[in-house]
Amino acid sequence: MKPWHELDDFWEAFEPILFAQHWSAAPVEVDAIISLLQLQRGMSILDLCCGLGRHSLELARRGFRVTGVDRTRRYLDKAAAQAANEGLQIEFVHEDMRNFCRPDSFDAVVNAYTSFGYFEDPREDRQVAMNIWRSLKPGGVLIMEMMGKEVLARIFEERSWREEDGVLILEERKIRSGWDWIDTRWILFKDGKRIEKTVSLRLYSGAELTSLLTTCGFARAEVYGDLAGSAYDHTAKRLVVVGYK
Repeated sequence: MKPWHELDDFWEAFEPILFAQHWSAAPVEVDAIISLLQLQRGMSILDLCCGLGRHSLELARRGFRVTGVDRTRRYLDKAAAQAANEGLQIEFVHEDMRNFCRPDSFDAVVNAYTSFGYFEDPREDRQVAMNIWRSLKPGGVLIMEMMGKEVLARIFEERSWREEDGVLILEERKIRSGWDWIDTRWILFKDGKRIEKTVSLRLYSGAELTSLLTTCGFARAEVYGDLAGSAYDHTAKRLVVVGYK
């Protein structure tokens, strides 16, 4: 059986839940990314695991040269259609992040919204990090944004539910392997139908993620508690790591 992240029916069924409420945040998030990385108009940006293109589209609107990579064709088609509607020139590539590598091509790589840590074998995470390092130009910069292990431990709830646009969403979470891994069982009730999937992710602490990046060749890595550059301390909302080639 394929893992959850390789199932097209997962990405189709959960698309509204994953992205609907996050479109409006894209301009603010891109403002923060530009500021934190000190990006300049015209730079080449790789949006790795771009999904529906929230950040790719916004970066292109700001005058950046953008390549968006994702393994879900449905998402890329929608992103490309939106780019065409707006007259934006964005390269969208249908590829798995374990395979995509374009040496010395990008000034910056953006990997956001917990789009890392999908794979049971940690060597595959390392392969992704190496692909990113190789794809960056000398002096290039990476930003990764996810739910950090320390933040999750502080706010952890075993079960929760919410309702969005008439869809009832139940989540059940289990930590395993000594806080290295989380399994989240999602159950959706929509239009009289019940949809259930389990999403599994490797959990990284700030120290673990920076160690991974530096052992893959990054000269240094800095850790923040959000995209605005706040401290990664007991008040952190997310784990943001910036790696410099």
